[in-house]
This record gives sequence, structure tokens and C-alpha cells, in this order.
Amino acid sequence: MSGEESTSGSGTSTSGAAIPYDYGYGNKKAESGKVPRFNGDPEEFSWWKTNFYCYVMGLDEELWDILEDGVGDLVLDEEGAAIDRKKHNPEQKKLYKKHHKIRGSLVTAIPKAEYMKMSNKSTAKAMFASLCANYEGSKKVREAKALMLVHQYGLFKMKEDESIEQMYSRFRTLVSGLQILKKSYVASDHVSKILRSLPARWRPKVTAIEEAKDLNTLSVEDLVSSLKVDEIGLNEHDPAKKVKYIVLPSRGKSSKALKVVESEDESPDGDSDEDPTEKMVMLSNKLEYLARKNRKFLSKKGGYRSSKKED
Repeated sequence: MSGEESTSGSGTSTSGAAIPYDYGYGNKKAESGKVPRFNGDPEEFSWWKTNFYCYVMGLDEELWDILEDGVGDLVLDEEGAAIDRKKHNPEQKKLYKKHHKIRGSLVTAIPKAEYMKMSNKSTAKAMFASLCANYEGSKKVREAKALMLVHQYGLFKMKEDESIEQMYSRFRTLVSGLQILKKSYVASDHVSKILRSLPARWRPKVTAIEEAKDLNTLSVEDLVSSLKVDEIGLNEHDPAKKVKYIVLPSRGKSSKALKVVESEDESPDGDSDEDPTEKMVMLSNKLEYLARKNRKFLSKKGGYRSSKKED
């Protein structure tokens, strides 16, 4: 079974530059405990894979190496058991014991239905490769997805109407996809990318950060925290909040208006961006008010003339 190809090898290159893959999102090790279970949901496979990696690394780093590299020349049956275990030398016995442990963990982690699909796989490497191929696609599919995400990473920009938190949320989703597909970058790459993605109004802040900080040691979290503080200052210098009146229908002598304070910018010519329907309601109420006022005036004037004739 050693000839079967694993889908969890080392990182590949893009544009001639090798991009390492970090299974553990920073190589954080998990404490040993219960085996993370995969529920069979394709959308949760990447999350489970990361948890399983952390679990295995918390037990023994060599177990993950066996999962990726296999067991060499050990001969195993379809159940993963050694056919000639008693003939193994001490090193082979050690390797077989560890393989049996990681294979058992993998079997425990997946649903029975998934195990039945790969019941003919004798090694943990072959089982894991089959599982990854089923939920992540073939090598060509993964490579195509990775190239697409790398392209999106290069074009990433903060939108004009976005907050720093919203921008960072989109950025983390993109980076997570790159990590899952074995395309990962170092922290300094992310810092530079975020700074370059900011709109023109952030340029003075970007220059200040570049002059005051070492971008090679600055963490993404510290950068985002600093930008959030600067964002408060930028918002304070936005145009003053304007008052908008929403005219409500009224049967009284005058129209009633509900005052709404909004933080929208006024257009250069001073016109607001009110809903046309709302404008028509305002205009209609105003004309109705003027018509009532005119009728009252004419009524009073007619009464005055009538009384004068009687005199």
C-alpha cells in the first residue's frame, strides 16, 4: 500500500516561491484527550482536520509523520495488522505499534460509513489520503482552488464602506482557505498585505505605522488593534451628522415631523439622499398645508367683504 499517494504532503510553490503549510495555524499543540470526531459534514472537514492534527501532535509528533509518510516496508493485512509481527526487529516493532495507535485514532474519529468506504485500506496513510481526497478533492482540484485563493489574496482590498473588523473578518476567511489548501504565508506577509489594502484616507496612518514599527516583528493582531484605535479618530473627523425629517401624515393644523439623526455624508450640492417617496410625501403635505392656509385666508376675506356690503 506504500504506492498509494498521500494528499497531505509538503507545500507546493506558486510563482516560483515556496509557501509553507501550517496545519496547526501557528503550530499550536493540543493537549491529549478524546479523539476529535468527524461528523461527515463536508463543510466541517477542514475544521476537523485541524483539530485532529492538533490532537495527534499533542500525543506524539511521530504519529503524524506515520500518517503522512506511511510505514515503509512493513507488510500489513487489510485490518492493518502485521502479517509477520514476531519477525520484526526492535525498530519495526516500535514503528508498528505507533502505526497501530494512529490508525486506531483515525478509525475512532470517523463515522462507520466512512470507514466502510476505505475498509480495504491497510495503512493509516492510505485511509487518511482517501478521506482527504473525498472531502478536499483531487490534487488538481486542490491546486486550482489554491491558485484562485492566491490570486484573491493578491487583489485583496478593504472596501470604502467597511470597518476594520469587517475587513479583517474577510481577510481571515481568505487566509484560512489558503492554509487548508497548503498555501500559507508568514505573519509579515499578512501585515504588509493589510496595510496595502487600506483605502487612500488611511495613507497617513499607514506611513506612521511603517515608520514607527518593524513590520517583520509586528503581529497581525497588534496591527488590527492599532487600526481599530485609529479608526475611531478617523470617524470623529467625518462630516457632522445631519438631521433628517421624516414627515408623517397629520390631520391637525400643522404637519408633524419625526426628527432622525443620521451620520450620512451630505452630497456636494447640499442635497440629501432621501428616498424619493419620502420627498413626495413631504411635498404633498406642504402643498396641502398651503392650500388649507389659502382657503382660510380667502374665507376670511370673503366674510370681511360680506360684512362691509351689509354696512
